[in-house]
Amino acid sequence: MTTAVAGSVHRAATPGLGESLRRFTSFESARWLAGMVVGAVAVRLALGGLAVRDLVIAAGLVAAQPFTEWIIHVAILHWRPRRILGRHVDLAVGKSHRRHHQQPKDERFIFIAMPAIKVFAALDVALLALAWRVRPSIATAVAVANVLTLAYEWTHWLIHTDYQPRSRLYRGLWRAHRLHHFRNENYWYGVTGHLGDRVLRTNPAKEEVPLSPTATTLGIAM
Repeated sequence: MTTAVAGSVHRAATPGLGESLRRFTSFESARWLAGMVVGAVAVRLALGGLAVRDLVIAAGLVAAQPFTEWIIHVAILHWRPRRILGRHVDLAVGKSHRRHHQQPKDERFIFIAMPAIKVFAALDVALLALAWRVRPSIATAVAVANVLTLAYEWTHWLIHTDYQPRSRLYRGLWRAHRLHHFRNENYWYGVTGHLGDRVLRTNPAKEEVPLSPTATTLGIAM
């Protein structure tokens, strides 16, 4: 973005990380997720008795995250309308993600939709109640899952803003996700990491992949 001042052209300063974080927390879904993290952590601490089981659960969820993220992106976000038992089925989340590919900077389509967030919150309440009555480590799983979801939302949103990559790690995430949007939608499914793409062979060099004519539509007319 540029502005003309006194006969000269000045490029607007790109937002810093602090400003980006303040903007991120202004969104309802981000605040809900943050609240869900705080709530789950509070319940787990109140239950006490942290054990090795909690560490194993946390490590397992973190290790599975690259593949969970990959599967959700491929099977749910890139859902293609189809006939199931004679009925036309097109998931709302698939429609929203197609709009996200068409308008990558439109903040309405970057975040998980609030109806889904509220379903997750209701599930959290049920699982935390179960943790209170049955096994405290269930609350550990809920807390870690919420942290991972919040990290995904923050990373995804930040990539689609004007914030410029500074660290080597974030630069790699930024570049890969933009290749997914603007080079070829059939590769680079990871958002918070590349491990899933590397293992599942969807992380090629840019030059090895042709420019896709359907990167912005996912091959489906809206």
